[in-house]
Amino acid sequence: MSLVNPYSQSLPQSKSSTASSIATNSSTTETTGNTFLDSVKLQETTEETGEIKNNELTQADFFALLSQQLSMQDPFEPVDNDQMIAQMASFSTVDGISKLNQEILNLNSVMSSSQALQASGLVGQKVLIPSDTGHISAEHSEIKGVVSTPSPVDTITVSVEDETGQVITTFEVDGSAGGNIDVSWDGLDKNGEPVEEGLYSFKANGKVDGKAEDLAVSTYAHVTSVSLGSVATGAILNLRGIGGIQLSDVLAVAES
Repeated sequence: MSLVNPYSQSLPQSKSSTASSIATNSSTTETTGNTFLDSVKLQETTEETGEIKNNELTQADFFALLSQQLSMQDPFEPVDNDQMIAQMASFSTVDGISKLNQEILNLNSVMSSSQALQASGLVGQKVLIPSDTGHISAEHSEIKGVVSTPSPVDTITVSVEDETGQVITTFEVDGSAGGNIDVSWDGLDKNGEPVEEGLYSFKANGKVDGKAEDLAVSTYAHVTSVSLGSVATGAILNLRGIGGIQLSDVLAVAES
């Protein structure tokens, strides 16, 4: 035995009238008279239609919320003036910090471009870098560098090694003056023959206070171009046969 609902036998609505009703409801937005609630309802309607709204609060949104807070407050316990001023001051502070961050980013971009422009004057020059490796080529057949000693050394022994670590030649320089001692290698091996193009390293040692110690070596390299780099790295100097190095790592600049 089946039960039949008597109300289910009412006349069905036409498809056209139903579609018209749905279209009317979807295109008409009911308002409540409350600005805040209406704005929330409007946002929900916008999201349903697939439109994307920025969720970041602006100063206008803040004052709209503040106005709603004031209009809906308890008249017997109104918002304290100090509290309202503190809210406004907090928002102004956050807004100011956001603008300051943007200005700092813009300033960093300008400084990076300015630094790269200044560094472009080093193209074609030699720079002293904190590396013991130099480059030999047909156009530049010698490597110059600096050996740093903590105290005067009678004799500094400099060994030149190729990329495999094999000693190409050895020579001595006077280190009695102490400090930074200039060294130079003409690109010839121990038999007086020119070496092949490539990278070669200086290894220096000497007796400091009667004990043999390895000494720090820096070499000169030719700047071929300058890259802008990033805010973190700054300008990058591209060195012939060696690669890139940050401008801040350059120890000295010499004539080409």
